[in-house]
Amino acid sequence: MNTSQLVTDSVVNSRTIEQQLAGQVTSDGAGVKLTRLFGQSLQQRLDPFLMLDAFGSDSPQDYIAGFPAHPHRGFETLTYLIAGRMRHSDDVGHQGLLEAGGIQWMTAGRGIIHSEMPEQQDGLLEGFQLWINLPADAKMQPASYRDVKQAQLPEFTTVNGVAVRVIAGKSHGVNGAIQRPVTDPIILDIRMPAGSGFSQRLPVSNTAFFVVYRGDVSVGDQRVSKGQLAVLANDSATDGVTLQAGQDSRVLLVSGTPLRQAIVQHGPFVMNTTEQIQQAIKDYQSGRLTAG
Repeated sequence: MNTSQLVTDSVVNSRTIEQQLAGQVTSDGAGVKLTRLFGQSLQQRLDPFLMLDAFGSDSPQDYIAGFPAHPHRGFETLTYLIAGRMRHSDDVGHQGLLEAGGIQWMTAGRGIIHSEMPEQQDGLLEGFQLWINLPADAKMQPASYRDVKQAQLPEFTTVNGVAVRVIAGKSHGVNGAIQRPVTDPIILDIRMPAGSGFSQRLPVSNTAFFVVYRGDVSVGDQRVSKGQLAVLANDSATDGVTLQAGQDSRVLLVSGTPLRQAIVQHGPFVMNTTEQIQQAIKDYQSGRLTAG
């Protein structure tokens, strides 16, 4: 989009950084190495977001086994691929090839059994997977899936050369590829030249955080280095966040409306009560997880 068409998101009072997290190196699926930037211990603070994983390696042994068929119920996932190719397949009839710069948005709803497998034997595989909670009255909706190629993701460039890919929500008057009710996520991939700044308006009550995955970025006098997740403080006097790049940088900025509901997670199932979790396990074991 041409910069002259933008509706500028000016921020008068930026949020500050509440805490920074380095995440925990771990593995998932059939042994894929990744960094869990946050998980269950921060689910209440980062509501409606449940988990964020970052993966990135050019060593096939770190990713080649992929994520064979596994179940989910009660939430949504965003998979955003920076580099590489992955194939999605599930038991409700969806197939998709995720390529560099593209996303997959999956609503597990009442149940889905899917696989995510690398479609490459070598080279760099890099990206993020974010889990987003569903409100209680939407957890048992039918599963759905959407594959969005890079060319279909809206992008714009500001007057100071910051390039923004709008994955979800709205930024500077540009609507993202994904619009979701209730949680209203804003998810931006921001490419910032050294010395540039970028401001994003955020609702006061929204949860917000960002991950620096290239370079380093500052909010006020607080610097965030590559690989760090910064949780943004909620302050009624603020109207958004302003980022400043110390060098050429890339940032994933995430915000959403908290659900403020009970969260009970057991592995791939996220519900509101222990009884619902027990039912999910029973349904999966009896082959009825995805049955309408």
